Amino acid sequence: MLVIYYVLLLICVLVSVAFLTLLERKVLGYIQIRKGPNKVGFSGILQPFSDAIKLFSKEQTWSLVSNYLLYFFSPVFMFFMSLFLWSMMPFGTGFYDFEFGFFFFLCVLSLGVYPLMIAGWSSNSKYALLGGLRAVAQTISYEVSLALVLLSFIVMVGEYSLDDFVEFQSSFYLIFFFYLLPLVWVVSCLAEMNRTPFDFAEGESELVSGFNVEYSAGGFALLFLGEYSMIILMSTIMVILFLGGSLNLVFFRKWVYLFLVLWLRGTFPRYRYDKLMGLAWKSILPFTLHCLFMHMGFKVLLEIL
Repeated sequence: MLVIYYVLLLICVLVSVAFLTLLERKVLGYIQIRKGPNKVGFSGILQPFSDAIKLFSKEQTWSLVSNYLLYFFSPVFMFFMSLFLWSMMPFGTGFYDFEFGFFFFLCVLSLGVYPLMIAGWSSNSKYALLGGLRAVAQTISYEVSLALVLLSFIVMVGEYSLDDFVEFQSSFYLIFFFYLLPLVWVVSCLAEMNRTPFDFAEGESELVSGFNVEYSAGGFALLFLGEYSMIILMSTIMVILFLGGSLNLVFFRKWVYLFLVLWLRGTFPRYRYDKLMGLAWKSILPFTLHCLFMHMGFKVLLEIL
């Protein structure tokens, strides 16, 4: 049964990624006053599957000066790391219960810098290396903010499991109690996922696509799948943190947040890199520390009373 559960989880993640790419291209098309993909299947609904067949049937190329094994396995590691994180979701299957789900989330998320760094370094290309270095600096900077926001929630709720957070919000939603932390979480998630306006690791204008510039065919497809499955995962985590609700409500609210991410891509220009680092260390870090100490004091006061 556990094998069947993992196979179903893999199929659902892949289908969700496929239709997220279609939704993104449709949203960007209508923002730019055009149609987007509408030829393959009814209204373009089969376009993601056509793209997947095209990518995985292309010839795999690699540079002769690249570190072949590291170059080859880093996209695989990136994709399977996102699948590890999906295994902690509270689907109510009863197979296992992550009592320390958020700690597991932070531990696996901290490994996310390695496939980006190795993919950029092993390609032996200066553009890929610069993109990898940018991704490492950006990811490490905003993981600190994500961890502090999570600690604020854990201090108030007193639990570490995602199931407990869903049950805790049965009567009221935490988004009304934590005033600006949802905004900080959205900004940190966008920077963590390398999404516009913080997509410096894939800066097309100056890095020709960044750390994945030397990848093609299946390697590029796996990097793409890992990135987009992480976007869906982070949106699900945000809904569980701030809005709770049953599995059906989480599924619906998750796509609302995903639409916001796509909307931001079609609206905002790219941020400046030094401004991004200043925002992380000079603005968001002091604010999240202030919120954490305030919530710790509030929790101690409640226990005294």
